[in-house]
Amino acid sequence: MTILAPDARSVARQIDHTLLTPEATAKAAEAALAIEQGADEIDMVIDIGSAEAGRFDDVQADIAAVRSSIPAPKVLKVIIESAALTDAEIVAVCQAAVAAGADFVKTSTGFHPAGGATEHAVRLMKQTVGDRAQVKASGGVRSFDVARAMIAAGASRLGVSGSAALLSGSTRAVPTSTY
Repeated sequence: MTILAPDARSVARQIDHTLLTPEATAKAAEAALAIEQGADEIDMVIDIGSAEAGRFDDVQADIAAVRSSIPAPKVLKVIIESAALTDAEIVAVCQAAVAAGADFVKTSTGFHPAGGATEHAVRLMKQTVGDRAQVKASGGVRSFDVARAMIAAGASRLGVSGSAALLSGSTRAVPTSTY
């Protein structure tokens, strides 16, 4: 397993991390500014309320607005907070993300009270996006075993807590730091 090639680093910036779902134009402006300031990748959070209400066209429009402010080959990762959604909602949100031009769908910010990544959600997300986008498992990935399970389920990237334990191959869970 390749962890990270020495020259494969990029600057990522998360926008709308508050889960307050600002207007799409505000998210797009924030993304454009981040790119202007040197970001290579943008992580955005979907409007969870729209997803839970079944307004997937609104979710897609929100993502498309951000995508339009990010020139290729800059990367857009769409955080769906999978633990807060039903399987049907996960599928519909992933379909909306791909249709809007997302490069990745990502399980979680790591801060939603419903939880983070699960093998089930990662597998469902990967089945839904296929080769049209990648999956990033984030939130709760704190051990080598969990990391391997997420990769086996279809994740091509991980957002991890306790990277030292993961890199050493530890199977011991690492507690989440508070900050």
